[in-house]
Amino acid sequence: MHWYEKLNKYFPDEEMKSKEHIELLLKEKEEIYKKSEDKYHVMMYVEAADFSFIDYLFVSKEARGKGIGKKLLDKLKARNKPIILEVEPVDYEDTDTEKRQRFYRREGFKHAQSIGYTRRSLATGEVNEMEILYWSPEDDSEESIYKKMCHTYETIHTYKDIELYGKPYEAVEQALKYNNVKKEGKGKETGTDKEPVS
Repeated sequence: MHWYEKLNKYFPDEEMKSKEHIELLLKEKEEIYKKSEDKYHVMMYVEAADFSFIDYLFVSKEARGKGIGKKLLDKLKARNKPIILEVEPVDYEDTDTEKRQRFYRREGFKHAQSIGYTRRSLATGEVNEMEILYWSPEDDSEESIYKKMCHTYETIHTYKDIELYGKPYEAVEQALKYNNVKKEGKGKETGTDKEPVS
């Protein structure tokens, strides 16, 4: 089976880029957009100077539990820079969502609490809420992760969107929000961009 078919069968339609989009990224952004593939896995990822972003990670059912996903993540971790990815929120009717989140938590990934992310699918028109997970060897701030995610959205996700889909994705500031809320003790201190509560 072709690598795109594997991804397309595994990931929901609203999360999939078109085959043309991915092939264009592999060709025109080859210095940063990469594919790792064998008969058991397909991983599409971004290798930027200061972070990695996992666009898609698929491990075949017959190979699950054999440590393939862990080995792929370990290779990225060895580069000693943050790794970022998007994941669906846990849907208790879809056990795969829970397994995915559990796998990444086990691998040391954190949920970016202050980053909100919604993406409208050009394929289905649906707006999907996604969660940002990240692993960082230097304990990067969520603000730093947010900036890297914005860069990915503009450079990869929306690349040639009008040419490929006939319409644009929403602007980065609509898709990604950074809510700088710090917790201190039991109370909350809101970021400076918030109106004071009267």
